[in-house]
Amino acid sequence: MTKTQKRILKFSIAFALAFSVCPTVSAMHIMEGYLPPAFCIAWGVICVPFVVKGFYVIRKIITENRKAVTVLAMAGAYIFVISALKIPSVTGSCSHMTGTGLGAILFGSCTVSILGMIVLIFQAILLAHGGLTTLGANIFSMAIAGPFVSYAVYAICKKCRMNRNMGVFLAAMLGDLFTYCVTSVQLALTYQKEGGSVLSSAAEFFGVFVPTQLPLAVVEGLLTVMIMMALENYAKPELKAIGFEKSV
Repeated sequence: MTKTQKRILKFSIAFALAFSVCPTVSAMHIMEGYLPPAFCIAWGVICVPFVVKGFYVIRKIITENRKAVTVLAMAGAYIFVISALKIPSVTGSCSHMTGTGLGAILFGSCTVSILGMIVLIFQAILLAHGGLTTLGANIFSMAIAGPFVSYAVYAICKKCRMNRNMGVFLAAMLGDLFTYCVTSVQLALTYQKEGGSVLSSAAEFFGVFVPTQLPLAVVEGLLTVMIMMALENYAKPELKAIGFEKSV
């Protein structure tokens, strides 16, 4: 990164820290108008540094290798399609696969913040899934928290010399589940029961998500493995172009 880019990134982090402080916070992959304005703004501000970093990473990827655009677009399309298949869950929310694990494995977690943001904007406008006012909250839960865990899990599995397909499966599955762990905590911070703790409320919310989200996470892990196997068979030049084959 250039000095100017580093300054912009540092400014975005300072901006997020300065203006995202809120006594109670609530967010999830939720519908339009479900969050109070203060919470919408707070979560949007928190996402700024990640989105800025993701923008620079994607620009670098595209500048260095045009072949990467194809795989990048495919990762974004995968997120859009797979996360659009939703099952009603907690009031005002839904359970669904996220599809962000694939992008995190191929390009890193910061890149997915941009892909997820684009997907969430299109879903809010075209499918009424999520919302524009709740965009920041949805980006944090689905396009930042989950991908970070997916990338970390895959890196750990690779370092431990675990079977690559198993590493992909665990990364996609755990990234999906972590998205809803974060969602449960976020909900608990605002909608906790009177006299109850945040942790107990979070556990209760997550208990509501588990029956639908756990099998969905397993399915997402399996689908991601299948897609990775297909890419290895039919898109080797593209994978080499983004340096994936060297990293596994």
